Amino acid sequence: MAITLRLALRDWDYIVPVALGDVTSPDIKLVIDRVGTLPDDLANHPDYDAGEMSFSRYALGRAKGQASIVGVPHFIMRAFRHRCIITAADSGLTSIAQLKGKRIGMTGWQDSGNTWTRAILRRAGIGIDDAEWFVGRLTQDHPVVDRLAGYGRPGRISAVPGERPMVDLLRSGELHAVFTPFMPPGFFDPGSGLRQLLPDCRAAEVAYFRDVGYVPGIHVLGIKPQIVDEHPWLPKALSELFDASSLLWLQKRQKYADTTPWIIDELRQTALDLPPHWNRNRFEDNRAMIADFAEELHAQQLTDRQMTPGELFPLLN
Repeated sequence: MAITLRLALRDWDYIVPVALGDVTSPDIKLVIDRVGTLPDDLANHPDYDAGEMSFSRYALGRAKGQASIVGVPHFIMRAFRHRCIITAADSGLTSIAQLKGKRIGMTGWQDSGNTWTRAILRRAGIGIDDAEWFVGRLTQDHPVVDRLAGYGRPGRISAVPGERPMVDLLRSGELHAVFTPFMPPGFFDPGSGLRQLLPDCRAAEVAYFRDVGYVPGIHVLGIKPQIVDEHPWLPKALSELFDASSLLWLQKRQKYADTTPWIIDELRQTALDLPPHWNRNRFEDNRAMIADFAEELHAQQLTDRQMTPGELFPLLN
């Protein structure tokens, strides 16, 4: 008899085959809730058995000795972060190195994506003490919430004064750059007044991949431990189910390549720039990336010590 599993996931296109039932398992019946905002506390959420969660929040919980979620090294969201650094259209900044000593905003200090973006700066010799950091909402439509999460440092890491939208501060020159996982509305319009910092993000990201060997993991799959205790086979089976959905999605995109005028060019270029296994989700295939993320959490003073990959995923390595 199949186990019913209730999941919270963002609306990633590659989950469509499994959400529609084109990819199934005789052992798992999935009930997927496509959410715009991930649950703050998946472990205690009454509606979900598993779901997508921040890699950083999961890792920080493990660093504090928490075992309320079983993390699966299946990275539901992966993304390069060079593209996530934006600035004013008339800014003279065009390189990572130029951010040294600048005023930089971001949408959350402990966020996985922003941790990886700060790692890019650290590779360029720009540490936490080499810039002035502000944390706040991206636009007027974003909520006012605590985005520092206890990591503020007076004079170095602060909340945006008056909770003013950071896109406004970019346009006024009060911030030199902002880290954001998602572009603000209208960003790609010719008259937005904003642009990505780097003139060629793709080239920078391909070079980064060749240096480190991975696309950074942003969100992981988490399952409540009591379910894993009862069904120890489940994490691997669920990961394989999502892998099958992703593979079918890719095959369909390659066939039905009229979704956008140039998606076929994107698929071709990705195949040229990255190896076929760039998004493989087994623990061993991600060990180096997991280790680097743990190193960044410690180097950026988010954890008191550097965790090992085995400590972060103790049941599944």
